[in-house]
Amino acid sequence: MASKTIKRRGGGQRSGTTTRTKSASHSKRHAASQTVGQIGLGIMGGAFAKHLREAGFDVVGFDIDRSRRAELERLGGRGTQSIATVAREAQILITSLPSIPAVEAVFFGKDGLADSAGAGAIVIEASTLPLEVKLGIRDRCAAGDIIVLDCPISGTGAQAAAKDISVYASGPKAAVKRCEAVFAGFARSTHYCGEFGNGSKLKFIANLLVTIHNLSTAEAIVLGRRSGLDLDLLYKVIRDGAGTSRMFEVRAPLMIRRDYDEATMKVDVYQKDIDIISAYATNLHCPTPLFEASKAFYSAAYAQGHAKDDTAAICAVLEHMAGTIGKRHA
Repeated sequence: MASKTIKRRGGGQRSGTTTRTKSASHSKRHAASQTVGQIGLGIMGGAFAKHLREAGFDVVGFDIDRSRRAELERLGGRGTQSIATVAREAQILITSLPSIPAVEAVFFGKDGLADSAGAGAIVIEASTLPLEVKLGIRDRCAAGDIIVLDCPISGTGAQAAAKDISVYASGPKAAVKRCEAVFAGFARSTHYCGEFGNGSKLKFIANLLVTIHNLSTAEAIVLGRRSGLDLDLLYKVIRDGAGTSRMFEVRAPLMIRRDYDEATMKVDVYQKDIDIISAYATNLHCPTPLFEASKAFYSAAYAQGHAKDDTAAICAVLEHMAGTIGKRHA
């Protein structure tokens, strides 16, 4: 997507438009009277809630993990014990969920969103899911006059914590426009991507690149280590040149320190994303040779005990192959 801001007279947007975060004072004036519901308070959803609170929104949230609800309350939000309560109190809701079963339970389980949200409510669906699942959510919710937007996120958990993420918003333009202040509350930028589903398609392509760039970063770090280079120097020099990528910038420091414990994307969770991309590309009969070559290293990281570690741990797989294994934080 182009990163340049494109505006029409009158403030309307067209497909491909990028909107940048508004000033803090402007956002807070818009947020002061708005309640936003956040369902899923994990790495991503928790970051959304934190930034929305800082932007002045009243945030009411739910997560099956009581400690995450308690964290929202510490931030001045309201943690609830039911999805139905969130749905009753907010006309704009965000869902950030880890799996298809979780989505089914949140939307269509007992006291789920489909039964509890009011007519005209908007759900910003930010999870990474197969396109057919997203379409099913939209169509089933439409029966109750609930608008679902397909709005996956580009960025890692660490980037979400720093409000350094982009929203790929797709669905009815008027509904996306109604959510502009909310998007600005938790993201660096929002791209309006057109019809429902385009956001997910773009997310699959973005994650394909993330998968490859994360592995290429690991290759660079292991080659640098084998070369006897000062890895901090390597990071400084490569980051300033043509070979850098956002994944290099985010994950190379973890690989240099061999520090994978504080995961912003866990290996086991990312396996789901890899499977989604594979199925999508296969259905389109589209060759993805670099992506296919990368998959084995994520599977190896999982098999070698890194399931709950950050995906930067694929570097440990390459280090094992190169014979450069050492203590973490070395």
